[in-house]
Amino acid sequence: MSKILMGAAASLLCSTALGHAGGVERSIFNPGFLFEDGNYVELSFGSVAPTVSGTFFVSSGDMADSFTVLSGSMKQQVSDKFALGLMIDQPAGANVTYPSGTGYPFAGATAEITTTQVTGIGLYSFSDNFSAYAGLRASLAKGTVDNIPLPSPPFPVSSYDMQTQSNVAYGYLVGAAYERPDIALRVSLTYVSDLTHGFTATDTLGPGAGFDTTIPQSWNLDFQTGVAAGTLVFGSIRWRDWSSFNIVPRGLVPLSTNNRDTVTYTLGVGRKFTDSLSGAVSIGYEPPVGGAAGNLAPTDGFKSVTLAAIYTMPAGAKITVGATYGQIGDAYTNIGPAQSSFTDNDYAGVGVKVGWNF
Repeated sequence: MSKILMGAAASLLCSTALGHAGGVERSIFNPGFLFEDGNYVELSFGSVAPTVSGTFFVSSGDMADSFTVLSGSMKQQVSDKFALGLMIDQPAGANVTYPSGTGYPFAGATAEITTTQVTGIGLYSFSDNFSAYAGLRASLAKGTVDNIPLPSPPFPVSSYDMQTQSNVAYGYLVGAAYERPDIALRVSLTYVSDLTHGFTATDTLGPGAGFDTTIPQSWNLDFQTGVAAGTLVFGSIRWRDWSSFNIVPRGLVPLSTNNRDTVTYTLGVGRKFTDSLSGAVSIGYEPPVGGAAGNLAPTDGFKSVTLAAIYTMPAGAKITVGATYGQIGDAYTNIGPAQSSFTDNDYAGVGVKVGWNF
């Protein structure tokens, strides 16, 4: 019954892919695959279609492009006490296109951020109840922006373009878990360190466009417990230090600022209908934190609901499909001394995961 949580967590990729610090967060670390029986491998795919528009005398049009998220995880049970894990994911990203010809101040502006991360993890079980894990992470990232409006003067140009070279940054994670297998109880706490990318870049202002960007640290509390035969309750609480995340080339051109720390909550229930079919429903909530949002990231919190179905094949493979719908919290952005308003925005997504125990 505890494996219901794993299927539900895969579909939650869609609900957590938008709404954090302006939508740059695409996936989060969940240690669940480390607790699968024996050896295990899984592949996940998610697709999210956000609708985000604002008003500054005229409508901005929908500025948030659809995007996909891919990830894969593998666990090798080395001995009764020790296991190794490997995860590849895309933890952050951005796909922004302000439509041209609207008269909105950012009309025609675009931005793209891509990341790929590899994490190696070791887990040691002290007993049937207590375990600890730790790992090292390597993240490859790059980004581009085009047609960002600048005040001229003081800048010598009125439109800003910038492209970074790919950069690799390193970090770590540590965590611990408590389990009671007889009631499908597991509580885990994970600390994920920050990563600082030192980008080399070229832009419209000439040489010297390099800058540092920190992908912030987080604390993740994940839990599950059986509450009745065939029924599981699960959830998570997550804090992330988004106030340390800024993209400011040369220390002069603020592409992403005014970010604020976030706390995100999920709560769900899973139910086993037959030996091969289970289902889950979960809700997500990230309260708004107030203050101005960035013009490339005009969101503030979200509410979401996710439905998932998990089919277990006779050979042991599990297929999870999920769908999510979320309402994005209203936000405002600064445009010079004035403000634009982004309200009544939402997103929808679908996810698929396939996992094998062997």
